[in-house]
Amino acid sequence: MKRIDHQCLPKIADSYGWLYVEHAVVDREQNAIVVLDREGRSHAPCAGISFLMLGPGVSITHAAVTLLSEHGCTIGWTGEQGVRYYASGCGETRSSRRLLHQARMWAEENTRMAVVRNLYQMRFSERLSPELTLKQIRGMEGMRVRETYARLSEQTGVPWRGRSYRRDGWEAADPVNRAMSSANACLYGVCHAAIVSAGYSPAIGFIHTGSMLAFVYDIADLYKTELSIPVAFQVVAEDPLDVERRTRIRCRDRFYELRILSRIVEDIHKALLVPEQLLQETEEPMQGPVALWDPQDHEVPGGQAHGLTSTEDTPPHREEKDNGRNDS
Repeated sequence: MKRIDHQCLPKIADSYGWLYVEHAVVDREQNAIVVLDREGRSHAPCAGISFLMLGPGVSITHAAVTLLSEHGCTIGWTGEQGVRYYASGCGETRSSRRLLHQARMWAEENTRMAVVRNLYQMRFSERLSPELTLKQIRGMEGMRVRETYARLSEQTGVPWRGRSYRRDGWEAADPVNRAMSSANACLYGVCHAAIVSAGYSPAIGFIHTGSMLAFVYDIADLYKTELSIPVAFQVVAEDPLDVERRTRIRCRDRFYELRILSRIVEDIHKALLVPEQLLQETEEPMQGPVALWDPQDHEVPGGQAHGLTSTEDTPPHREEKDNGRNDS
């Protein structure tokens, strides 16, 4: 029976989820991390955390990072309450096979279109006709989102005048637009963490393109009508003041209630048409040099060029050089 390489099997969907820390020191104590803050010491088992969010005022030791990496925990540097995703450390996956599958699906027009249709299909309750063009599908999606805005506006009593957002004019936007932008930022951060942890690239998008977060936007769009848009309207309906902070807190609670991390990973696999064989990797842990690419065998052992066992495997230039040395 083959050993399972746990480094190839992201557990983000099965663990306790994420841990947020701010204004504290994160250190290692035996096989757990310890968080030191004004309230004292708190221990957390690394095996149960998929994503450690380091908020403002956090210092983390080298020993803690090493331990978290060994247990496949993604480390992310975030804003207050974990809703601004600035950077991340290495996730659990060490194999590049899922990323390569994503790249292959993107590289061919037919497979990319299949993923695009799949991503749109996942947003609708009814089956999309294969005869629909991409332009028609996008038109249907736009109508669905506009209907969501109208329905929530009527239910909550919050006026809706359309989506409006400018980076250089944040305060000019109405409360519901500011709340929606804040909610989307929360959603993007969680999707980014799930994508990295599951072994995919956030930059290789199918619907969106040209951004290092293109695939994050692809995946986040699956949940906006269920999560970020309703949260924004609900928060503004309660109180139109301080909507950014209250939206972030509400998103945090909703993500926890819906176990969104586990759903994101499953939906990524579904969207990318990942074969079951790739999801059930049972390889020996990678030791020594990584594999090398070969045009015929695809992968050959790395660092083994000196270990040729037959003259048939000997490159011609090496054979000629050896013959010349023997003749002298």
